[in-house]
Amino acid sequence: MHRRGLFLLCLSFLLSLPALAKANPQQASAAGAQCVDCHSLVTPNIVSDWKQSRHHEMGIACDTCHGSDHMTAADAAKAKIPTPETCGQCHETQVAQFKKGKHAMAWAAMEAMPTIHWQPMAMTEGMKGCGSCHKIGLKSPEQLAALQQQERFGTASCDSCHTRHTFSVKEAKSPQACETCHMGFDHPQWEMYSSSKHGVRNELKQLGINSAQSAAPTCQTCHMQEGNHEVMTAWGFLAVRLPLPDDPQWKADQVTILQALGVLDPSGKPTARLDVVKAANVARLDQASWQAQRDKMLKTCNQCHSGNFAAQQLQYGDEMIKNADHLMAEAIQIVAGLYKDGILPQPKNYAYPFPDLLTFHDAPTVIEQKLFVMFLEHRMRTFQGTYHASPDYALWYGWSEMQRDLTEIKELAAEARLAGHVASVNVNPVATQAAPAKK
Repeated sequence: MHRRGLFLLCLSFLLSLPALAKANPQQASAAGAQCVDCHSLVTPNIVSDWKQSRHHEMGIACDTCHGSDHMTAADAAKAKIPTPETCGQCHETQVAQFKKGKHAMAWAAMEAMPTIHWQPMAMTEGMKGCGSCHKIGLKSPEQLAALQQQERFGTASCDSCHTRHTFSVKEAKSPQACETCHMGFDHPQWEMYSSSKHGVRNELKQLGINSAQSAAPTCQTCHMQEGNHEVMTAWGFLAVRLPLPDDPQWKADQVTILQALGVLDPSGKPTARLDVVKAANVARLDQASWQAQRDKMLKTCNQCHSGNFAAQQLQYGDEMIKNADHLMAEAIQIVAGLYKDGILPQPKNYAYPFPDLLTFHDAPTVIEQKLFVMFLEHRMRTFQGTYHASPDYALWYGWSEMQRDLTEIKELAAEARLAGHVASVNVNPVATQAAPAKK
């Protein structure tokens, strides 16, 4: 028995030799070893991060992702910048899931904004504004070629969450990994989550105050169930959906919002922009896709809460969308009425006689700016704060601000109508006087 055990031990060692060789990047790739030698001097922290990574353990060296065309300082431009396809060589399932989800549509969604080209290039292609987060989205071969020709980066997508060069799964599973993008003006999910009981419990768990076994949902718990990289939600970013609600008032309000988004024309028929919304996957456009995402969320909630409690809480979120939409639709109709009556000049780049909510800060007047803030900041916070169990965001940063926005819009509209009336009465008063009689 002893000799047999010794034989099996030796055999196990011999069989493990190929794996050991693969786990050694120096043996796995001579080109990779050369990269490490050079970059240990040029960019030492990159090498340090890589040496902590699972890639290093598995013998995945620099040339696996960056190619071997770049070998000297003079030909650095030949280094390949990874894309999702690069990661898909080993992580095929995760990349396939990612490509079906909303993160993959982030670049397309940014490019679809009507006035995005008005922003400084550093904000978009330079990735210091919208592009900094939306770079996670897939890009066409033409877009990739253009970015790489300009020596721009941010084409890997996966490294937005699994940051270079550790590419840590543990990091990407932490809610802090989401904080860079999911915070701030129009999507303060981090602030909502971290101030909610879910976020507080997770922080206490990370600090070791609560035990490692305590229930503490992270962003990934709810939005990446079982590690699925699709990351979808029932209502989508804009909280609009098809089919329209059965409730007559809510239906009318959602139609008004869709018209201000340019998705429906004044008669309520779909426009070409609906195809953009479909392509960017920012809304659920049929009941089945909406219900599939709602059911996934209910299943997740049910791990900690009873089914009826979870359903009730999500229903509250739906109701807050309904209430917020009523305020929003009234404000939109007020501004549209100013266009219709010639009180406010409609911008030439607006296709329909409705304010275009997607022009954002490029709206030309104060009242239109107020409408944009009401939609993208305060309406978002009203319903997102409800779903994220953040009372202050739902009320004081959301609903209360919407009420104040509507009051200001009404007052600005009244002032504009009064000014327009006065101007029409006082147009060239000399010309309106009777001509003096000839002597």
